[in-house]
Amino acid sequence: MNNLAERVDLVIMDCLYKPEEVPDNKSPVDAVIVKGIVRTFAFHPARLTLNKANITEMISEMNSTFHKSGGGGWTFLNMCVDKNDQQWGEQSNCEALLCLAIGTEQGGYLLPREMWSSLPGSVPYIWLGE
Repeated sequence: MNNLAERVDLVIMDCLYKPEEVPDNKSPVDAVIVKGIVRTFAFHPARLTLNKANITEMISEMNSTFHKSGGGGWTFLNMCVDKNDQQWGEQSNCEALLCLAIGTEQGGYLLPREMWSSLPGSVPYIWLGE
């Protein structure tokens, strides 16, 4: 599958808990909780680990400016454009990939949430990969 947005959707759906795994409708105690920009995800730790290589590969499709060893990070607003300057998805797809990256310790925010209001559009700067 070549469509990055579809790949992100498949991986995130695999990493989330299945309805039968949360009978009381509460996040399991072992969940990897990641607070995104507008959504919070509770990832199944084993499936998140199993998908780490997939997540790494998807991160590699992002512009090198996002990478710690590239530009050191960039505004989330630019995440919808890949390393080939092609739009690959919408902001919800980008947030999902960012949260997968954070959940596998391959991404994060450059400033605390409390400081986002001072950034353009109140949108955070993020880093991905190495």
